[in-house]
Amino acid sequence: MSLPPMNMPRGVTPISHDIYNLHMITLYICCAIGVAVFAVLFYTLIKHRRSQGAKAASFHGNTLVEIIWTTIPILILVALAIPATIVLSRIHNTDKSKLNIKITGYQWKWGYEYLDQGIKFLSNLSTPQAQIDGVEKKDLHFLQEVDHPMVVPINQKIRLLVTSDDVIHDWWVPELGLKQDAIPGYINENWIYVTKPGTYRGQCGELCGAQHGFMPIVVKAVTADQFKQWVKAHQPKKQGASV
Repeated sequence: MSLPPMNMPRGVTPISHDIYNLHMITLYICCAIGVAVFAVLFYTLIKHRRSQGAKAASFHGNTLVEIIWTTIPILILVALAIPATIVLSRIHNTDKSKLNIKITGYQWKWGYEYLDQGIKFLSNLSTPQAQIDGVEKKDLHFLQEVDHPMVVPINQKIRLLVTSDDVIHDWWVPELGLKQDAIPGYINENWIYVTKPGTYRGQCGELCGAQHGFMPIVVKAVTADQFKQWVKAHQPKKQGASV
């Protein structure tokens, strides 16, 4: 029996890699602080216990100690804030995008609109009702399958315009390093650059109603040629075009 993943996924986009690296740096610093604090704590408990005749020292009013325990946490926070700020500035930089997709959240489905290609469709949960009712055996991707996934090309910067038609939703795909709120009346910008073909799954990350758990997200990343074929197959036919 294999254990479930204990860490966040590294993902398949540059931003997801940055987030993962930032997470690991923070984790290592927290571990180092924990080890140092508990080492001093146990050393003190053993070395300066009452049975050894130790007497408690008083640090009240010690300016040097107060400066040290104030300065060190500030330096740690500044060291963490610098790379975090750099990553945040990159997350919302949608310059030089080659594809624009508008994502709209509905209760309880997602709408995708390829603004430059004229393609528009809804993406609904496709898990059979019998599985939801417990009559049939659950599939591997129970409540994570949709009838129409979002299809994107790899190795292209894609701008995502995220909004909502009713309540606040959240478009969240961990392996793409993207979690963007969908707010009625507002359009939030974000972007992805998928480097590896595959199928990536996510979920609405905002508690949006009774069927909040029934609006999964599926993104299929394909090669540029496969994406062109998909666009050709799904693009609406122009009126008067020869058959």
